[in-house]
Amino acid sequence: MSWKIAVVGATGNVGREMLNILAEREFPASEVEALASRKSVGREVSYGDRTLKCKALEHYDFKGTDIVLMSAGGTISGEWSPKIAATGAVVIDNSSKWRMDPDVPLVVPEVNATAIGKYAKKNIIANPNCSTAQMVVALKPLHDVARIKRVVVSTYQSVSGAGKDAMDELFNQTRAIFVTDSIEAKRFTKQIAFNVIPHIDSFMDDGYTKEEWKMAAETRKILDPDIKVTATCVRVPVFVGHSEAINIEFERPITPAQARDILREAPGCMVVDKREDGGYVTPVECVGDFATFISRIRKDPTVENGLALWCVSDNLRKGAALNAIQIAEILISRHLKKAA
Repeated sequence: MSWKIAVVGATGNVGREMLNILAEREFPASEVEALASRKSVGREVSYGDRTLKCKALEHYDFKGTDIVLMSAGGTISGEWSPKIAATGAVVIDNSSKWRMDPDVPLVVPEVNATAIGKYAKKNIIANPNCSTAQMVVALKPLHDVARIKRVVVSTYQSVSGAGKDAMDELFNQTRAIFVTDSIEAKRFTKQIAFNVIPHIDSFMDDGYTKEEWKMAAETRKILDPDIKVTATCVRVPVFVGHSEAINIEFERPITPAQARDILREAPGCMVVDKREDGGYVTPVECVGDFATFISRIRKDPTVENGLALWCVSDNLRKGAALNAIQIAEILISRHLKKAA
């Protein structure tokens, strides 16, 4: 059985990755359409060994489309996702627009795949924030065994999470430093080359940023509403791959060795944890991979039943495109039916 798929925002970082992964995983699509804004009409994007020409979102007829992978930002999703859903297509949205809507499931398939079954209320399913997605993949198997009370996380987020312009800014600033040109900050509030910026998204009244709030709120919705989460989100001069230093407090005792064994068997997790030089994974090594890599698992002696670990993943893949396509795979295998 084959399905008709449309990718909205096909010229962006995540949209292109969605097309790559659809092809890599041999998703059973009879037809794949690349959609974007009017200014991108006719632009070519790759889909496996084929080339697709972008069509305009506003002129596209979604009748007969089964699944729409939406990666065009919250404003566009807010306007278009309900219209598309009304045609009968299921929208899997990568923006923050629908994540906290009680009628929209927020899904990481390795963590709460059963929530996908609730899609029918609005025909919309939300992808979480990229930093949340990789963290809950690592937390879920540990939570099942020892029950998590509290999480303290510091993120080291790559510039690709802020889009292609952000990647260009890192490249241009790095080059400017080497050739002694002036540094210009446009996409970020401060210089990003050879620097770190403790500010992602807008500031809230309590001093946290919206990105930090998302990590806390989304983790509770996906994993457990009783988990306490505090986050500090930092942009770093890395092109692709988010890293996280996570401290976890559990209700029940759990040793680093137990955690290592649990995570080695957990879906989506890859443990690389040797206590030696290079015995851990860095962002450069995770690019292009589907897994969430976990290293540096050790006891946190500052709390009872505490562990600390290091978590790395390709944010364009598990943090966005791959997660959406995993949701689509479960949709067609368990929930959607094609008319005969």
